Amino acid sequence: MAQGNGGGGGENKKAEEILPHPHPVEEQLPGIQYCVNSPPPWAEAIVLGFQHYLLTLGITVLIPSIIVPQMGGGNGEKVRVIQTLLFVSGFSTFFQSLFGTRLPTVSVGSYVYLIPITSIVMAKRYNSYIDPYEVKSLSRLVFQITSFKTLILSFFFFSFLLCIFQRFVMTMRGIQGALIASGCFQMVMGFLGLWRNAVRYLSPLSVVPYVTFTGLGLYHLGFPMLANCVEIGLPGLFAMVFISQASGKLDSHSTQQEAENVAFYLHRYMQTKRPIYDRFAVLFSVAIAWLFAQILTSSTVYNKKPEKTQISCRTDQTGLLTAAPWVYFPYPFQWGSPTFNVGETFAMLAASFVSLSESTGTFYAVARYGSATPVPPSVISRGIGWQGIGVLLNGMFGSVTGLTASVENAGLLALTKVGSRRVIQVSAGFMIFFSIFGKFGAIFASIPMPVVAALYCILFGYVSSAGLGFLQFCNLNSFKTKFILGFSFFMGLSVPQFFREYYLGGFKPGQVQPSSNWFNDIMVVIFMSHATVAAMVALFFDCTLSRENDETRKDSGLKWWEKFSLYNSDVRNDEFYGLPCRLNKLFPAL
Repeated sequence: MAQGNGGGGGENKKAEEILPHPHPVEEQLPGIQYCVNSPPPWAEAIVLGFQHYLLTLGITVLIPSIIVPQMGGGNGEKVRVIQTLLFVSGFSTFFQSLFGTRLPTVSVGSYVYLIPITSIVMAKRYNSYIDPYEVKSLSRLVFQITSFKTLILSFFFFSFLLCIFQRFVMTMRGIQGALIASGCFQMVMGFLGLWRNAVRYLSPLSVVPYVTFTGLGLYHLGFPMLANCVEIGLPGLFAMVFISQASGKLDSHSTQQEAENVAFYLHRYMQTKRPIYDRFAVLFSVAIAWLFAQILTSSTVYNKKPEKTQISCRTDQTGLLTAAPWVYFPYPFQWGSPTFNVGETFAMLAASFVSLSESTGTFYAVARYGSATPVPPSVISRGIGWQGIGVLLNGMFGSVTGLTASVENAGLLALTKVGSRRVIQVSAGFMIFFSIFGKFGAIFASIPMPVVAALYCILFGYVSSAGLGFLQFCNLNSFKTKFILGFSFFMGLSVPQFFREYYLGGFKPGQVQPSSNWFNDIMVVIFMSHATVAAMVALFFDCTLSRENDETRKDSGLKWWEKFSLYNSDVRNDEFYGLPCRLNKLFPAL
C-alpha cells in the first residue's frame, strides 16, 4: 500500500510538471525594443519621428476641413488654421514629453470639440453675415454678365466676400474665447491635483473598459471613413496588414512552425535581420496607397464622379498646395481679440472634460507600449495640466479645436515596438517645421483620408488591446468582475449610440427637450464619448461592489495596483517619469 501510494504521488507530481502554466503577469510589457528612456539611433529615430508626423496629419487636416468652410473661410484660411493647429500641436507634444507625463505622447486636435464648435459657428449672432454657400450662385452671376453692369456687380461681389471673411473672423474669435476657458479648466484640474485625486480611485478592473473604449470609441474614423473610397482604402488596409504582420522579424523564441508561416506569407528574400518592414509599415503602406491614388487621379477616372467621391479619392482636391504660403509663422491673436459667451463656454468645458478623460486612457496605453510602469496619478495630473497649456495656446493662436493625446500615435508605438520619447520629440520637430514651411507640409497633407483611415483600423485596435491587457491583474472567475466588465462594455456602446442618433436625428416624440442649446451640447458631448461612459459606469460599480473586503479588492487588482498609486512607492517611477534638470525637487510628485 505504501509503495503504491508513493508511486502514485510521483506520477501526479510528474503530471503537474508537464501541465501548461498560465502566462505570467507582467507589470511592464515585454517585447518592446526601445522603452521610454532608451532612445534608438538617431537615423532610425528621425525616420520613426517622420512616421508619427504623417499620422498627425489625418485629424489635423480633417477637423479644419469640416469647420472652416462653415465659418465662411476659403482655402487660404483653411491652410492658416491647419498650420496653426500643427504648430501648437508640435510645441505641446514637445512640452508634454519633456515636462508633462514624460511619455511618448503626441498631442493632436480633438474630435470631441466639434459639437460645441459647430454650435458656435451656427450661433444666431453670426446670422447677420452672409452665408458662405451663397457665394457660388453670386459668382456665377458676376462672370456670366459682360455688360457695363459687370463693374458694379463685381464691386458688390467683393463686398460680399469681405462680409464672408468678416464672418469667419468673428466666428473664430468666439471659438478662441471658449478654447481659452477650456485650457484654463484643464490647467486647474491638472496643476491643482484635482484630477490626481479622481484617478486614484481607478483599479485595473475599471481601467480595462476605460482604455479599451479609448480605442474602440473611434470606430467611426476607421472603416466608415475608409469606405468613402474603397478602391484606395482597401489596398491601403491590405498593404498595412500584410507588411506589418507578415514580415515580422523572427526572434530567438520563434518556433519552427512560426518560421514556416512567415516563409509561406513572404518570399525568403523579404526576410531581414532587422525589423524593417514591420517597423516602417506606415511609410510603405501610405506610399503604395498614395501612389495608387495618384495614378487613378491622373488617369481621369474620377472626372465624372460625384463631388463627394472626388474629394475623398483624388489627391488634388484639398486645394492646400496652391493656397499654402512658402513661409508662415503663426502668432497669437492673429484673428483679433477673443470674445466670450457664457453658454458656449460651458459647452466647451464639457468637451474639455471629455478630452482630458480620453487622454488619461491614452496615457495608460502609451505607458504600456513604452514598457513603463503604470502611470502614477500625480504624473497623469501633471500631463493634463500641460495639455491645458496646449489648449490655451490653441485658443490664443487661433485654431478651431482643442488638443488631446493622440490615440493613433499610441497604436503606432505598439506596431513599431519603439516607445522612446526621443522619437516623439523628433516628430514634434517635424510638426513645427512643416507648419512654418507650408508648401512642403501641404504635399503630405494631400494624402486622401481613406488611406489614413486604413491605418486607423489597425492602430486603434492596438490601443483597445492595451486596455484588455489589464485583465491579467483581475480575477475573471469572479461574478462581480464579470458584471462590471460586461455592463460597462455594453453601456459604453449603447448610451453613446442613443445620443448619436439623437444628435443626428433630432428630438423624437416623448423625449424631453432642453430649453437651451448649450445644455443640450453638454449632455451630448459627455454621453457620446464611449470611453467616458464606460469609465464612469465601471468606476462607479468598482468603487461600490469590488472594495468590500480584501478578497474583492484582490479580484479587481487593487492589491497589485496600490503600489503605483503614490509616486514614491515604486523606485521605477522616477526612472520613467522624473522631470529633467532636477526639477523634481522644485515640483515634487505625490
